[in-house]
This record gives sequence, structure tokens and C-alpha cells, in this order.
Amino acid sequence: MFKKIDDVGERSMKKIVLLGSLNMDLVITSPYMPKEGETIKGDSFMSTPGGKGANQAVAAARAGGKVSMCGCLGEDVFGSELKNSLLSSGVDCSFLRTDSQQSTGIAIIIVVDGDNRIILDSGANARLTRADVDDALSEAGPGDIFLSQLEVPHDIVDYGLKKAKGKGLTTLLNPAPAHLQCVQSFEYVDILIPNESELEILGKSSDFDTAVKNVQAAGVKKLIVTLGSKGSVLIEGAERHYIDSYKVKAVDTTAAGDTFCGYLAAGISKGVAITDAMQIASAAAALSVTAAGAQKSIPCYNSVMEFVGKE
Repeated sequence: MFKKIDDVGERSMKKIVLLGSLNMDLVITSPYMPKEGETIKGDSFMSTPGGKGANQAVAAARAGGKVSMCGCLGEDVFGSELKNSLLSSGVDCSFLRTDSQQSTGIAIIIVVDGDNRIILDSGANARLTRADVDDALSEAGPGDIFLSQLEVPHDIVDYGLKKAKGKGLTTLLNPAPAHLQCVQSFEYVDILIPNESELEILGKSSDFDTAVKNVQAAGVKKLIVTLGSKGSVLIEGAERHYIDSYKVKAVDTTAAGDTFCGYLAAGISKGVAITDAMQIASAAAALSVTAAGAQKSIPCYNSVMEFVGKE
């Protein structure tokens, strides 16, 4: 039996600094993807708090982690809703900044048969600065966790990774959406967490093993690849450790990867063995796809343990 996240004492828990995006998700279910110029009837429309950064912050907090969110919101109704969603999940919002010059980020999500297609308008997410990162890391120190993604400007993510690494934090990067520019940041990344398609882009090959070798050659020492319904795999050098998935009926996969990353960060912050943290993260991600919405679908720790107990 894997070690639970809450088996570790509160004193030993490290902080998690989350640098990333905050978006209001506008979601609609469609029978199929419309063709050019075509109008079709959808249903189940909802607006729900999202953004990869915010989703991962909520997931880490619901897993019991001590999470601070660094991000930028617009001075509008969506911004207020997003901040309130974080606060209600226990995320420290001291390092969230409001920018009056830009609207809050928006994601248009079309769900077809449980899978999704997403269109982003970065909005205020693009206004993050190095000063924002400096503030968020001001109280962090050796052993704390830094987690980011790529929905905010790459130069800010690169700066955050470099500064966090220099302060002795454990750095995690979820390279989503993937682009080759982030490869230059790999030297500051302790754990890279792509999915299969992101690995293919970063590794410049559709062959899994070749892509892994290319990413490792770029400086990645520890790689965790999420494999959807096939689970996940930890790759260190030539060693591989596979973690099985949990079989569920998918309703909406929007927050699955973010749930995995947040729960993984929480586990690491409590000193849990990385494969145990991956196992719990896998269960949490599986549970998240059984409900619609991004942050709405992210389960709390007790629900994940109850789910695991029934397996």
C-alpha cells in the first residue's frame, strides 16, 4: 500500500509556490466539432474558474498542501470570481495582482464525447512581471516547491525557475501548452511533467523512446510522463517506474492533468516517495474526469482516499 499524503507530519510540510495562469472557462458541450462556417446546437453551457496555474493551485490545496498563487487578474467580475475560488480552496492569494489595463484571461472550451478543445485569450496573464515572481518567492527557501506551466510568458517562467532553483527550491514544470522555447529552461527543472503529445513536441519525435532520449539530452534528469488512461511513468536515466491508471467513465477531461500536477506537488511537499505521490495523483486525476468543469471537478483528499479504497 502506498504512503498517504497525510501520513507525513504537518511540521515537515514544505511550501508550494505556484506561478501560473488564471482563466475563466466558458464551456459548452457539442455533438461534434463544427466545420468551417457551420453553426450547430450545443448544450450544458457553464462558466467555471480555471486556468492551468489556478487549477493546479486548487488541486495542491485540496490535497492538503500549503499553496501560494502568483498570477495576474483583470479588474473585472471574472477576476473576482477566480480569486474567491482560490480562497475557498485554501490557497494563499497574497501574491495575486490585479491589472487595470487588461481583462482576466478567458478559455473557450468545447467538449465532445468527454474530450476537449480549448481556445485561450491570455488577457492579464500576459502582464506578469519578474517583480511578481520576486514577491512570491520572498518567503520561500530550501526544500520548498516551485511549480509552473506555460500559459504565462515564457521569460517569466524561465526567470521563476532560475530564481527558485537558486534559492534551493525543488522545481517542477508542466510544459503545457508545449513549445520548444521552454527547452532552454530545462537546466533549472528538477522534474518535468509533460503528457505524451507534449513530450513528442519537446522531444522532436513521435517515437516515445526517442523523444525521451532527446529530452534527457536537453538536461532533464527526472521525467514524469502522464499517459492518460494508461497511467503515468517516472523516468530517471534508464530506469522506468510505471503507475497504473484508475478506470472511470470520462465526462470532462479538462482538469485531469492539472489535478495530477497539483496532487503530485502536494505529495512531494510532504516528503512522500515520488511513486506514492504519483499513485495518489493518478487516482485524483481519474476522479476529476468523472465530473464537469475545471476546478469544480478537482476532488478533495478525503474523496480521493475513499475512491482508492473502493478499487
